[in-house]
Amino acid sequence: MGRTAQISRATILTAGLAIADEHGLPAVTMQAVARRLRVTPMALYRHVANKDDLLDGLVERLLAEVLPPAAELPWHQRLTTAAHGIRATATRHPDVFALLLSRPVRTAEALGVRESIYAALREAGLEPAQIPRTERLLSTAILGFAASEAAGRFSHHAAAVRDADFACLLTWLRHLIDHTADPGCRR
Repeated sequence: MGRTAQISRATILTAGLAIADEHGLPAVTMQAVARRLRVTPMALYRHVANKDDLLDGLVERLLAEVLPPAAELPWHQRLTTAAHGIRATATRHPDVFALLLSRPVRTAEALGVRESIYAALREAGLEPAQIPRTERLLSTAILGFAASEAAGRFSHHAAAVRDADFACLLTWLRHLIDHTADPGCRR
């Protein structure tokens, strides 16, 4: 009798991400992940509740690739480092990256990434009520640029132009945060 394959949530998410990278996001099904891991689909349900949980795990996995910047860095450097990490993740996983545009963060690990952004925004001087909206808008701008670039929208521009555009976007975003944190500029 053969030995039962050892699987875990991590191996399931790794397999799901590999399938998405190789065949596109629609190819990620519980059956496809089970085939890749050489287990029955039912074996997956001990670790992921359903396909939505699997996709939430892929969001978690993508965000985990963005290494948390050192806490001792100033807030703006932490946000810039995270933005560059998101851009690099989009380049590595262009087909699955769209999940970050369509699914909210739900897992504890993914929520931890968002909390690190919240912490940087608190340090920037934003009032607590401003932080969730500011994070959503920052994330949308950065994710949108990264997704557009990964999908080839900017491929007719040289890498140096794309890099300069991204740097410009980050500068604009920092100025907006500084402006938002300035008590004289609030409504």
